[in-house]
Amino acid sequence: MAGILYIVPTPVGNLEDMTLRAIRVLKEADLILAEDTRTSSVLLKHYDIHVPLKSHHKFNEHQTAGLIKEEILQGRNIALISDAGTPGISDPGFLLARTCAEEGIEVQTLPGPTACIPAIVSSGLPCDRFCFEGFLPVKKGRQTLLQELATETRTMVFYESPYRLVKTLEQFAQYFSPERRCSVAREISKVHEEHRRGTLAEVASWFREHEPKGEIVIIVEGAPRKHRNPAGEYGGNDGETTQ
Repeated sequence: MAGILYIVPTPVGNLEDMTLRAIRVLKEADLILAEDTRTSSVLLKHYDIHVPLKSHHKFNEHQTAGLIKEEILQGRNIALISDAGTPGISDPGFLLARTCAEEGIEVQTLPGPTACIPAIVSSGLPCDRFCFEGFLPVKKGRQTLLQELATETRTMVFYESPYRLVKTLEQFAQYFSPERRCSVAREISKVHEEHRRGTLAEVASWFREHEPKGEIVIIVEGAPRKHRNPAGEYGGNDGETTQ
């Protein structure tokens, strides 16, 4: 009988964000796949989890996904974790999940920590509809994507390195509008958590004067929605027509 692939979220900051179910699943697994075994060892030691660890990251996942699938088919229960957050969200995980799902293997993803949800809920921007863009391309395709996103009406969520934050905010101001509202969340669930809100121009100016550090999530207001009704008039975000 085949085993199960468990995808287990881990804390993005405070170790207490680990769920009771996640701890149990990791303790009962036959093998834990970790993005960085050194980083994950700290978490496992904290919760007294003594299960063999194996590296599974973006540089080897194409080579190891098939081998892991075979181990699960032989009856082993394997848990996948990343350095922080939910595997597959800007971290390795998608390829293995797809490989196992295509083979008919049960894939169980536990609910748990991810940086984007606390960032968007805390931003004060609409979170009923949003799109997750993760990390933007560093070079190829970046300009094209920014042009496409300029008309995106949903709230947008981005991950970014602190070293590229100011440049990215400046580009957002250039392509979206300096007056577009945004929120930059830094070090979510950690001691020095910070949320800096304002227009793109204001927040970019702040971080030019205050060097950002840590993990960054950028939330950007969507473009205004305009709808043409049958009479040829335009409506605002609430669907009412304007004369």
